[in-house]
Amino acid sequence: MEIFKLTRELIDIESISGNEGEVARFLTGHLLLAGFDVELQEVTADRLNVIARVGDPRVTLSTHIDTVPPFIPSREDERAIYGRGACDAKGIVAAQVEAAKKLVKEGVRGFGLLFLVGEEDGSEGAKVANTLENRNQFLINGEPTESHQAIATKGALRLVIEAKGKTAHAAYPELGESAIEKLIDILDDIRKYEWPQDKELGATTYNIGTINGGRKANVVPDLASSELMFRTVSHPDDVFGLVKKIVRDRAEVIRGFSISPVHLHTLEELDIPSAVMRFATDIPCLTDWGKPLLFGPGSIHDAHTANEFILKDELVQSVDTYVRMTKILINATNSE
Repeated sequence: MEIFKLTRELIDIESISGNEGEVARFLTGHLLLAGFDVELQEVTADRLNVIARVGDPRVTLSTHIDTVPPFIPSREDERAIYGRGACDAKGIVAAQVEAAKKLVKEGVRGFGLLFLVGEEDGSEGAKVANTLENRNQFLINGEPTESHQAIATKGALRLVIEAKGKTAHAAYPELGESAIEKLIDILDDIRKYEWPQDKELGATTYNIGTINGGRKANVVPDLASSELMFRTVSHPDDVFGLVKKIVRDRAEVIRGFSISPVHLHTLEELDIPSAVMRFATDIPCLTDWGKPLLFGPGSIHDAHTANEFILKDELVQSVDTYVRMTKILINATNSE
């Protein structure tokens, strides 16, 4: 099937965040051959957002074309397609493209496609795309939601905790000050803390992603650091303030990327299940693209893994769902 071929072609173009130029040009050529009006938007050198239009869009299907490392080429069996980006999100790109082709064949106009760079590393492409003038009223974002309509997504906050100490010979630790022991105490306090909860979004969660420090086993360490990632149910500022309160003057807290939780538009007309998604998306950075919806085939549990895959049946079914969503939303804009 064409959708399986396109999914594999996209997977086989390495597009780890920062290296999306080739896949953007491939998509542009594919969409031009299919008869779409296509525009490339430069984000940084050879990092290109792809925008396609059919008429004057009021509804836009969107996802991202970058992936996390490492590159894993495609393969398939009767059940699934495998490889880096299979479900996050190159299979979704293929499904949205095939949905757009189907809509055109049915004579539908007034919709577009928006494929973005950098979602996996700060949503830089979405931020630049948000500067484009448009009359879009609804944005259908694609991420692996297990073919559920997303009710809401959690926010996100990255930060680094840097503890400093004083070196000394390890035989005389009382003459130094261990940065690693400071950091361990802080991380233990973070683990014990009762983080905010929300009735709809659930609990704030965190991951201690990296720990670095020390020089040698016989030297009291003067520097230690840890990078953490929070999935927030309140504004990231609130969580950052709580971390600062926990850390006090024991270390420095350096704030990184953050986005707020998002409550999403859903369609009652679709007879599919709904759920809250714990992961973050480009949606908070696309505020000028209309009311957001979130739907996609595949599971986030398979994304970023060595065996990333997407089920062929689910991929095919998602095309029809994207078509139905687009039609419902275009009709809604026409009736206003």
